[in-house]
Amino acid sequence: MSQVLNIPTMDTMNDDEFFAFCEANRRNGMHFERDKYGRIIFMSPTGSVGGHNDGEIFVEIKLWNRGTNQGFVFPSSTGFTLPDKSIKSPDVAWIRRERWEQVPSALRKKFAPICPDFVVEVISESDTWSEHVDKMKEWVANGCQLGWLIDPNEKTYMIFNPQNTNPEKQPFGVINGGTVLEGLEIDLTTVFEDID
Repeated sequence: MSQVLNIPTMDTMNDDEFFAFCEANRRNGMHFERDKYGRIIFMSPTGSVGGHNDGEIFVEIKLWNRGTNQGFVFPSSTGFTLPDKSIKSPDVAWIRRERWEQVPSALRKKFAPICPDFVVEVISESDTWSEHVDKMKEWVANGCQLGWLIDPNEKTYMIFNPQNTNPEKQPFGVINGGTVLEGLEIDLTTVFEDID
């Protein structure tokens, strides 16, 4: 579960200062996000099973992208500066090649000012549905075209897009990338095997 850090002056950090702060703490295993109000959010490390699940879905999307070469895939350690000034890190992100190439090279080395076209958030045992649903709605509000919210514990998922920000939970089965990631199909029942 994420926690807001209440440390004086942290909420006034500009983008460069926040990036430096994150880099200084990365080696300690600390992971941070920033919300649209400037509040710094400490993200607790993922458990071993959760890390395995994140890795499995990342690999599936990476393999699809290698076959199509349509964009770039980013793992959970990657932060993006969104239009609302928040800085967030999804479990998996994908950005169309032509959009990524418009981001200046110097800005790509920090928290690139771009909202991914596609994100995946995987719920871990310490997370709640409500906080992740809110986060998915924020992704869409900032320009994300497709978002998957996956709960390996319940074996359910939700698909978010600009036309549907209040989707129903669906039981595990084959999920596809629609018109955003054409040709991508993943059987969630085989990707999220029980390893606990």
